[in-house]
Amino acid sequence: MDRVVNVAIVGATGLVGEAILNFIASRAFPVGELHLLASERSAGNSMEFSDRHLKVRVLRDFDFSAVDVAFFAVDADVSLEFAPIAADAGCLVIDCSSAFRLEPDVPLVVPEVNPESIADYGMRNMISCPGSQVIQVLTALAPIHNEVGLDRVSLSTYQPVSGVGKQGVEALAKQTANLLNAREIDPQCFTKQIAFNVIPKMGDVLENGYTLEEMRIQWEIQKVLQDDAVSVDATCVTVPVFFGTSVSLCAETKAYISADETKSLLAQAEGIDLLNDSGESDFATPVTEAAGQDAVFVSRIREDLGERQAISLWLSTDNIRKGAALNAVQVAEIALKNYI
Repeated sequence: MDRVVNVAIVGATGLVGEAILNFIASRAFPVGELHLLASERSAGNSMEFSDRHLKVRVLRDFDFSAVDVAFFAVDADVSLEFAPIAADAGCLVIDCSSAFRLEPDVPLVVPEVNPESIADYGMRNMISCPGSQVIQVLTALAPIHNEVGLDRVSLSTYQPVSGVGKQGVEALAKQTANLLNAREIDPQCFTKQIAFNVIPKMGDVLENGYTLEEMRIQWEIQKVLQDDAVSVDATCVTVPVFFGTSVSLCAETKAYISADETKSLLAQAEGIDLLNDSGESDFATPVTEAAGQDAVFVSRIREDLGERQAISLWLSTDNIRKGAALNAVQVAEIALKNYI
């Protein structure tokens, strides 16, 4: 890729923004000018990039006509306000928030699954990235769907505190320290104590009993696969882990597929690190395998014990890297190579 592009990272001081910055450097992304944007609170801070130190600028004051690609690594409300401004200024917006994921004229892309959808970016000058859970689930399930078809997926996610940002990491660290020193704790950004605990509800509960987070998993999976017939039953749980999302899932398929056939498929799939389950420690955890890595780790592959055509998997992935930042950068790379 010979051309260089001017880039903005919105939310550069957050966990995902920092990871995007690191990937741009480590993957030799063809960046010309690089603009780091954040709120007034972070303006003036310095961040390192390729042996240089760049100042963080105020998002609200920035002219997006100066850049070709803008990565949005911010909450949905910020993306809703500023991403259309950036897109209207002529730059490609790649958004990591939930703001535009279900918009019919904004492609929702996992590079290993539906890179061809990037071609539709021009309708709004935007591409959206799914949630981290959906990225890892689809990276693992798309090869199975392509081979035998998916009918229904039942899954539980075990999501780390970094999913809510740096404040989540700080809350778990502080609560843990306080409890170990016999001090009272403040739930802070969580509804209940998270240290030494699990919280089986993320966000508001809808009339059907599911949370919005759980319903989004179904809607996003259906959109990426372009198959509304795939039924998804999700339960989202926050666990006292700093980084790395794990998913336990059972996929009912339209045709029979064995555990060995599934392993063979996934061994060849892009973005997958398959553990062979042959030894006592041959399984993935968010801490010992996934954190700091850039693959979806798959283990515990097994067939249903009953009469269903179903296969069960255990997945672990770094939610900040593979589950957000890397997905966004890969999308940009494909867009620049093939469509812009």
